[in-house]
Amino acid sequence: MQQCERAMFDLRRGVAIVIRGDGDGSDGQGNRIVFPVETGTAKSMDTLRAATSGPTGLVMAPQRLRMLGAPDAADCACLPLEPPLDLDACRRIAYGPTAGDEYPGLALEPPSRADRAAVALLKRALLIPAAVTAPIDEPAIRRLIENRTALDVSVDEIDACVENSAGRLHHVSEADVPLEVADRTRFILFREPDGLREHVALQIGDPADWPDAVPVRLHSACLTGDLFGSLRCDCGEQLRNGVARIAQAGGGVLLYLAQEGRGIGLANKLRAYALQDTGADTIDADGTLGFSPDERRYRMAVDMLEHLGVKRIRLLTNNPRKLAAIEAGGIEVVDREAVYGRLNAHNERYLRAKADRSGHLLEEWLGAESESD
Repeated sequence: MQQCERAMFDLRRGVAIVIRGDGDGSDGQGNRIVFPVETGTAKSMDTLRAATSGPTGLVMAPQRLRMLGAPDAADCACLPLEPPLDLDACRRIAYGPTAGDEYPGLALEPPSRADRAAVALLKRALLIPAAVTAPIDEPAIRRLIENRTALDVSVDEIDACVENSAGRLHHVSEADVPLEVADRTRFILFREPDGLREHVALQIGDPADWPDAVPVRLHSACLTGDLFGSLRCDCGEQLRNGVARIAQAGGGVLLYLAQEGRGIGLANKLRAYALQDTGADTIDADGTLGFSPDERRYRMAVDMLEHLGVKRIRLLTNNPRKLAAIEAGGIEVVDREAVYGRLNAHNERYLRAKADRSGHLLEEWLGAESESD
């Protein structure tokens, strides 16, 4: 875990890392040097060039490949790159605007385990999931490590970090924070072990007075909506309505989860907004950047509820994925209740895309007349 955390830190500051695959590399599953396209610099590109004489490729997530014109892409894949390497060209291919037909007949190569691990680690680090990768032999790895130029991490370490980090929350601190609509509220903060994300449980009311099926809402952080009242979504109103309804029901829990932009982070959410302004809907905008329609996971929500001793709940959500994830974690969901904000001319297209393409349960609400009609 510690090595993965260091690797994510390096990727976020634009430093190349080494990912160790399986075997000696003869089966295509060997070691790769990984250069982050979004944050990489000319210096880290020089490190890659000096460390390998093998073929380089631009590994990308399947969502981005489909947007580039590979409609059958179901896995990440490598686009071979011809020297000299051009960082700006790599960025245009990896996450620039595209009409979907600019790169016909992509000559893609299957990814190695190390390539797949690179994409997963970049997503975990909240970076664009695209990297320039190349094979690297053991003597070159030793030189990089001895010179403190790059660190190495194994595929198995990355897999364990990505899959298990959310299930190892640390209870950090807590305090009473009276709210306008719920004056008896306690904030309880949890931190994930990689230090990138902190989640907060709002314990509303006295737990001794909670209903048998505790009202619970899982709310993903939305800086633009929750804090600034953005009209592009309904998140801020859902947050405030959720707190008020839990208080009115006799108390319960709101989990404020650090999963901005459906798990892609604020920087990528703003990039997606810019793409939506050119005509893409929210799903295609995320796909253009290499992300799935929803990158969120809810293991940490189950852990937080277990920490609070909550085993039976009434879930306030419009998202069936949340319901399924909580039930899969062993929490009994006895009922689901919808929670809405307000439709307006700025958020209706976004909400209809969530209903039509992601299965959010909004049909009854969206059938009402909106301000944009």
